[in-house]
Order: sequence, then C-alpha cells, then structure tokens
Amino acid sequence: MSVRHLTATAAAALLLAAAPATPALAAAAPSAQPQDTTFLKAAHQGNLAEIASGQDAQRNATTACVKKVGQTLVRDHTRLDQQARQLAERLGVTLPGTPTPAQQQALASVRAKAGSRAYDEAWTRLQAQAHQHTLRLIDRELASGGNDEVRSAAKAARPVIARHLDMVR
Repeated sequence: MSVRHLTATAAAALLLAAAPATPALAAAAPSAQPQDTTFLKAAHQGNLAEIASGQDAQRNATTACVKKVGQTLVRDHTRLDQQARQLAERLGVTLPGTPTPAQQQALASVRAKAGSRAYDEAWTRLQAQAHQHTLRLIDRELASGGNDEVRSAAKAARPVIARHLDMVR
C-alpha cells in the first residue's frame, strides 16, 4: 500500500469519525415557532382564497379592471404560495388543503352576484378586507416570529400584498 493511499484512507476515516452518527442529525430541519407555524398556515390559506377569488373575478366580473386585478392576484398569490409551501416543507409544517370555511363562504357570497355590477363592488370590498387582514398577519409575524426564514418571507410578501390593497381600493 502506498503512502498516498494510506494518507487518503486515514483522512477518510477521520472525516467519518467526526461526522454525526446519523444522517438525520446532520440535516436536521430548522424549527418553526408556534407563531411561525400559525403564520405559514394562514398565509397558505389566504393564498388559496386569493387564487380562487382571482379566478372567479376573471370569469364573473363585469369590468376589465376587476378582471385584470383578478389575473394579477392569481399570478402573485400562486408565486407567494409556492414559496410558502417550500418553506413549510423545509420546516416540517403541514399546511391545510383548502381556504378556511369563512373564506369559502365569503367568496360564495360574492359569487352569488356574478355578472352584475354588484359583483364587482362586493369583490373589491372582499379583497380590501382580505388584504388588510393579511397585512396584519404579516406585521404580527414580523414583530414576533421566531424563525428568520419565515420573517424574511413575510417581509418579502408585504409589498406585494400592500400593492394588491392599493389596486382594490
């Protein structure tokens, strides 16, 4: 056996001895605090509700403006939700599969006015309320969230949500 081969074997043995005993210890996922978990779940449900609402506006609104805002909501909330889902997966947070019952009921109430001017007015009111609520959730996460990645995601989402609120006002 050559000196070079012996040196490489010894170095490999030292690296293995210094490595954690199990792969799980080496790749432990960062943890999410209860506030972070609550935020990720609420953000995901909000994104699902906004995507559904935006799609509904594209089908049922009477004005081009509301249809265009609906299209923007679908695009932006799809992107935000993809990022939230990836982060939740990394942190081991299980996300709900649907918007909250209240969000579903609110959209159904607006949908009942489909094809009328009342739809467009009710839809923009609902969006203003939803985006104001989301901004409060984001601000709470920024103030008291425990995970830097979740706070960073909330910080990045804030201007998008604020822009949506401006659009529907």
